[in-house]
Amino acid sequence: MIWANDQLGHEEVLGYIRLGLATNEKVRNADEPKRTASAALIRITKEIKELSLPDTCTIKFPDPDDLFDFKLTISPAEGYYKNGTFVFDVKVPSDYPYEPPKVKCETEIFHPNIDQEGNICLNILREDWKPVLSIDAVVYGLQYLLLEPNPHDPLNPAAAEMFKFNKKSFAKNVRKVMKSYEVTALVKTLYQYVHNSNN
Repeated sequence: MIWANDQLGHEEVLGYIRLGLATNEKVRNADEPKRTASAALIRITKEIKELSLPDTCTIKFPDPDDLFDFKLTISPAEGYYKNGTFVFDVKVPSDYPYEPPKVKCETEIFHPNIDQEGNICLNILREDWKPVLSIDAVVYGLQYLLLEPNPHDPLNPAAAEMFKFNKKSFAKNVRKVMKSYEVTALVKTLYQYVHNSNN
C-alpha cells in the first residue's frame, strides 16, 4: 500500500508508482493485451505528482498499480467534524477528466450533504464538473464540505433542517454518530486482532 501525506514526499510516492508500473510491465504475461497509456492515466499521474494535500488529508493507494482507485482520509482540525476521521472511496473513470471521479463516504456521518449510503452532494462531482478541475479540487471540495455543510442542497434532509434551525442539536447528533462509529471501528479492530491471534 502507498500512502501520500506529509511523511512520504510526492517524489517518493511517484517512485513507488513508477516502480509498481515497471514491475507490473515486467511480470505481464506475453499473451495479455498490452495496456496503452490513456489520456486519463497520463492526466491522473500528473495530478498525483502535483497533489498538494493539506495536513488534515491522506491518500492511500491499495493497489500501487491502480491510480484510478484510492482512499482519501480527511481528519478535520476544526468545525463540527473536528477530530473525526472520514474515509472516502474515490474511483476515477476511464474517461477522466471529461467525467468526474465517483466518490463515496465510507464512514458513517451525520451530514446534510451525505446520505446514509455514503452518497455525496457536492456540485463539482455533478453538474459543475469541468475537465479543468482536478483531484486536488475534489480533495479541497470534500474538506470544505466537512467544514461548511450546505443545508440548501441536502441529501440528508433531517440533518439539513437541524443544521438550519437547531445548530446545538445538530452538533450533538454529529458527535453521537462520530462516537458510535469510533466504537464500531474499535470493536472491528479488536475482533480482527483476536481472530488473527488465534490463527
